[in-house]
Amino acid sequence: MPDEAEIEIAGRRVLLIDDVYTTGATVRAVARALKKGGAGAVDVLTFARVLPGDFRADESAPI
Repeated sequence: MPDEAEIEIAGRRVLLIDDVYTTGATVRAVARALKKGGAGAVDVLTFARVLPGDFRADESAPI
């Protein structure tokens, strides 16, 4: 029986929610960990995406 803090994901479809998709590194890492843990499928829902060219490297002022 799993520890109370553990969640059984083996064979389940998991929805990963990310507030902002920038490089995709977070989504890739979490999806990889979920698949390694036995998730049957990982879907991603993102609320915003930063596109290349949206910001210049020299911009430091907040929006």
